[in-house]
Amino acid sequence: MVVGCGALGTVAATYLCASGVGHLAIADFDTIDISNLQRQIMFMDSDAGKPKCHTLASRLRMLNPTVRIEEIPQMIKEEDAERLFPEFDFIIDGSDNPATKTMTSEVCKRLSKPCCIGGVSEMRGQVLTCVPGSVFWHELFGGIKDSGFLPCAVSGVLGPVPGITGSIQATETIKYITGVGNLLNDRLLTFDSAEMAFSVFRI
Repeated sequence: MVVGCGALGTVAATYLCASGVGHLAIADFDTIDISNLQRQIMFMDSDAGKPKCHTLASRLRMLNPTVRIEEIPQMIKEEDAERLFPEFDFIIDGSDNPATKTMTSEVCKRLSKPCCIGGVSEMRGQVLTCVPGSVFWHELFGGIKDSGFLPCAVSGVLGPVPGITGSIQATETIKYITGVGNLLNDRLLTFDSAEMAFSVFRI
């Protein structure tokens, strides 16, 4: 399940759909805004004002009709997450605000549900994968004010940065499903595209 059909969510969902993930749910309540198109590359200028969730679902079905795409056209609140998350093997948080990331992390921790949480701001990105027994995002940052990543509407973001971050989130998901490679659990990946420098911090 992908929470958020903005820049991170569209990229992650597109790669998962193209890779043949059998059942993919996408959740978003918002509509498409032209000012976001430099980073939300599955949407077109003519899509302005349309629902993100339905528009992305239509594009994904064209990309790979063998994948079951489930639309959840709403903001995912804690009670929704408690009900929906158990239905899925893995949760991707592609939201654009620390409060939703905290909620996703807390619910996944309670449900022992693996998740991958990404964040972007200006020219920087970060990714943390959380699995039962590892540190979860809210435990690492200690609250919504401490992540160092403001919403894109406040800080702005270089268009390709969410593309890199969402691609890493999709990669982590495929690795979890297939059991191939080492996940970013207990390891926070950060990158600064201004310097093209990647760092991994062991937690």
